[in-house]
Amino acid sequence: MLTLNRENFAQEVLQSEQPVLVEFWAPWCVYCRRISPALDRMDQASEVKIAKINIDEQPELAAQFQVEVIPTFLLFQQGQHGDRLIAPGSQAQIEEWIRTQRG
Repeated sequence: MLTLNRENFAQEVLQSEQPVLVEFWAPWCVYCRRISPALDRMDQASEVKIAKINIDEQPELAAQFQVEVIPTFLLFQQGQHGDRLIAPGSQAQIEEWIRTQRG
């Protein structure tokens, strides 16, 4: 799983040819830790690249994308993102949301 920061965000997300699922999270977020195994499984089997942004270490990126609640997920395709997914309840919910975002 890819860790994003200000230095690599444009190259890894905005310029990526494949869709990128970005999770905004923090180490103190219990729910973020709970959903993490689902992301690990998805990272192994998905056509979507999965990446994380620690909002404590990258507050500028969190502010840029108006992240107020974590975990927040954005799916970037061709440098753009659509709707956000906030605090999903399961891996299945994340996967279904990705399907709807990809059209």
